[in-house]
Amino acid sequence: MTEGNFVDYIKIYASSGKGGQGSAHLHREKYITKGGPDGGDGGRGGHIILRGDKNMWTLFHLKFKRHFRATQGGAGSKSRSTGHDGEDVYIDVPLGTIIRDADTDEILFEITEHGKEIILLKGGKGGLGNWNFKSSTNQTPRYAQPGIDGLEGWFRIELKILADVGLVGFPNAGKSTLLSVLTAAKPKIADYAFTTLKPNLGIVEYRNHQTFVMADIPGIIEGAAEGKGLGHRFLRHIERNSALLFLVPADSDDINKEYEILVNELKKHNPELLDKDRVLAISKTDMLDDELKAEIKADLPKDVDTIFISSVAQQGLLELKDKLWAMLN
Repeated sequence: MTEGNFVDYIKIYASSGKGGQGSAHLHREKYITKGGPDGGDGGRGGHIILRGDKNMWTLFHLKFKRHFRATQGGAGSKSRSTGHDGEDVYIDVPLGTIIRDADTDEILFEITEHGKEIILLKGGKGGLGNWNFKSSTNQTPRYAQPGIDGLEGWFRIELKILADVGLVGFPNAGKSTLLSVLTAAKPKIADYAFTTLKPNLGIVEYRNHQTFVMADIPGIIEGAAEGKGLGHRFLRHIERNSALLFLVPADSDDINKEYEILVNELKKHNPELLDKDRVLAISKTDMLDDELKAEIKADLPKDVDTIFISSVAQQGLLELKDKLWAMLN
């Protein structure tokens, strides 16, 4: 999936179908002079339905189609025949999608299960035919109900990536390189900041053909929760990760300070993120000898598991996968 194809925010307009008109038909048949009312009910209008699809990773399919309209219900007819229901419109979305009212910003629904269907807008009810209104005092009603109008509105659809492990780190910490080594993903890698502009997903193969999903979240900097750098746009993707892997390069001026900044930005965005299991990986350690590693390890935070890795030299990766698998299970 290329960066241009990753879409995690979209605004759509949707309108459900109007209910069908009830019939005011009077029965007519040879030799039956007073057949009475037999007008049927109108059919309901079509629903707008959201459906979860585990095979989708992006909202790209909604980028060029943002208006969805369901059809109107059919009118009732003679012999108490009910009109046909309007055709429902299905909008498939990836798992981890939330739907907001565009005007109030209220979260309406959340889809996290494959095949789960939620009616976003109900179709209007069909009108009652005149046979519903006959009585001993009104034996020949010549009126029927019109169908009820459908609903409409603007909605925001946002994707929060569902992944087992989220990679958290400053730009150029080596997140994309690690993802490319552990998975078959091919993220963009270069020697300048903010190389990754969209989240990348990869499937990590573990022992006995077991797997888990890892997400590379675009680089966070100090002040990201207030909108600096790439801002808080991608911080929401971390909310859905089961565990967090913090990545700080060994050549950093102050490893502790970088780690604290990352933790603080997550806390400002959503304090609940700090309840997730965490691992701190010191990357780019292939040039360090044992003495330097011992010096760095002595100064590392004590409240989090730490590990030294090198994606290029593929050092410590198996131990890293062991730690992550233990946390996830």
